[in-house]
Amino acid sequence: MRIYLVLLLVSLFAPLPVLSAEGSDDAYAFDDSMLEEELVYPDWFKLSFGDLRTDLEEALAAGKKGIVVYFGQKRCSYCEQFLEKDLGQPDIVSYMRKNFDVIPIDIWDIDDIIDTDGTEQSERELALKYQTNFTPSLVFYDENGKAVFRLRGFYPPYKFRAALKYVVEKFYEEETFRDYLARAEPGMFFYAEGLNERDFFMDVPESLDRTKTPGDKPLAVFFEKGDCHACDLLHSGPLNDERTIAEIEKMDAVQLNMSSEQEITTPGGETLKVVDWADRLGLFHAPTLLFFDEKGNEIMRVDSVVRFYRLWGVLDYMNLKGYEESDYQTWRLGQREVSQAE
Repeated sequence: MRIYLVLLLVSLFAPLPVLSAEGSDDAYAFDDSMLEEELVYPDWFKLSFGDLRTDLEEALAAGKKGIVVYFGQKRCSYCEQFLEKDLGQPDIVSYMRKNFDVIPIDIWDIDDIIDTDGTEQSERELALKYQTNFTPSLVFYDENGKAVFRLRGFYPPYKFRAALKYVVEKFYEEETFRDYLARAEPGMFFYAEGLNERDFFMDVPESLDRTKTPGDKPLAVFFEKGDCHACDLLHSGPLNDERTIAEIEKMDAVQLNMSSEQEITTPGGETLKVVDWADRLGLFHAPTLLFFDEKGNEIMRVDSVVRFYRLWGVLDYMNLKGYEESDYQTWRLGQREVSQAE
């Protein structure tokens, strides 16, 4: 049994892993409404000293590669999935604990904390600094205190394993995470056919440019690929709900194949092939949804596992122009409070 476990770990963290989607079906199937009970962090998470520089020093003294700051919420169903499915894998926990100390932060906490660059802010402000629109979000710091990689949202175990290896072995110095995944999982981005056709998608225009003439509605761009299980589940799940469809129909919505050689003018006015635009954007997860305002500014993106409530919340935020008032999390909290008061 011990020999088998050793071989298993070696295969999981070989120099160029062949990633499997083990557990991915289960990872996409969960209720993403707010949890009734608060989450409890693993006992191996480290409480911060209030200064990430000190936290980093302690990690390095213990032989770690750096620290990971975990941004979460106590009643977040996506956080629950991360803790149960990703950190429920013994090999992931072992590899993560060997290389990092994990510092948990609640994105609503007002306690002061000093970042590795010496700036002091509340934990809430630190979450905004790293644009943690969706929890869980993880920011990886190297031995010099530089934030070298960020993951926003929940990903299946096979992709989270890849992210850990990407940081530990410093592949970020040589290539993007998108390129790393494409090497590790050949053919990941280059399926030409098989997208889910939907009535609410516009015919793909030659130009999405909004710099010269602003649009009348927000713009949603769906980057997908063929033979994509997660894309299929998005369409058969959240995008098959009449409430979601009603919100999308208030927008201009376009579906693009991430591998397409078609030239398109982006909302920002740049003309390039779709595959090059996806590369420029650093997209590594399919599907990824990008949302733009009337002037072509990217407001936010959904580039991790998404279920109904999170997607509907983003659509509502865009259609009601919540971005003109505040960040997404603060706006959503205000909406919940208004709903509860009615």
